[in-house]
Amino acid sequence: MASFNCRWRLSFFLIATMALFHQAIAAGYYTTPKFKAMPWKLAYATFYGDETASETMGGACGYGNLFNSGYGTATAALSTVLFSNGYSCGQCFQIQCVKSKFCYKGFTTITATNLCPPNWAQDSNHGGWCNPPRQHFDMAKPAFMKIAQWKAGIVPVTYRRVPCIKKGGIRFAFQGNGYWLLVYVMNVAGGGDVASIWVKGSKTGWISMSHNWGASYQAFATLAGQSLSFKLTSYTNHETIIASNVAPSNWHVGMTYQAKVNFH
Repeated sequence: MASFNCRWRLSFFLIATMALFHQAIAAGYYTTPKFKAMPWKLAYATFYGDETASETMGGACGYGNLFNSGYGTATAALSTVLFSNGYSCGQCFQIQCVKSKFCYKGFTTITATNLCPPNWAQDSNHGGWCNPPRQHFDMAKPAFMKIAQWKAGIVPVTYRRVPCIKKGGIRFAFQGNGYWLLVYVMNVAGGGDVASIWVKGSKTGWISMSHNWGASYQAFATLAGQSLSFKLTSYTNHETIIASNVAPSNWHVGMTYQAKVNFH
């Protein structure tokens, strides 16, 4: 009888634990292990714009004014092979200058916010710096000046992916209309990137959002007048979180709403 009671208590404990586990996932509290820094690799870096970084605003990721969206001047445009059709938007990199007389000591950390497109009119080793298969960072000038003298123009670098450290939850900038929701996803921590998003209205089930471009995702659905929740999966480590009740039922385009959860 004692053995039966012990097994019954163990089974009850496991059932209760699993119930709490699934409740935590549903509430958006559960996360898989934290994203960790990756090994160093070789690449090259240039810069674009001036010291104000005004020319770096906007960009292919769709973050708009980078000061308002929290990225500032610590940003870079990635060559095609690094940009990964926009799935690298929001990723964070440590970059340090190497093997050049123009190098400064130490590294700087940047966020990927733009695409450095190929220039097929130029040789890949002479002007066509972002031509595939080159791994290249075209940095905002203030970021470049933290690792090298600007007069260098181009310098060899080592780089590695690192966790993105963000304050607060993920931000969702709404565009579109009541029948087509276009969302720009910003302030993503952990791996910094997003592979897939689903949206759930207070009157719907989960609706898969297709990747539009950069950090934007869209759903062709009637969602006006409903409070909205989002489910997101990281592109790098496949971590999934749920952000419940991100936007109220009276949401409208042009507004940015912030979740209470983020990746780690």
